[in-house]
Amino acid sequence: MAQEYVDTKIQADKVVIFIKESCPYCVQVQDVLNKYDFKQGKLEIHDITGHADMKAIQDYFHNKTGAKTVPRVFIGTECVGGGSDVKQLHDNAVLKDKLIAIGAI
Repeated sequence: MAQEYVDTKIQADKVVIFIKESCPYCVQVQDVLNKYDFKQGKLEIHDITGHADMKAIQDYFHNKTGAKTVPRVFIGTECVGGGSDVKQLHDNAVLKDKLIAIGAI
């Protein structure tokens, strides 16, 4: 169930973020991504707070990405990490190119 939940959300032409509402790194990643003008439907945020399978989802993140923490950010099918990772990509002027490459902006 957790694998299906995660894998059906991730798409090659979208940025997908899995968050928990009270997580400061989740707020950070949303602040960074709000700097970009996404095409309609190309940015999806999924809050797993209180999800019935939250623990299983985070366990699956660990299997899929090497970390079970949120946020888990996927640009296309690539997991680029969490909040600090996305901020670093932005600060190093790499994030915009990744977003352009998948047609998200």
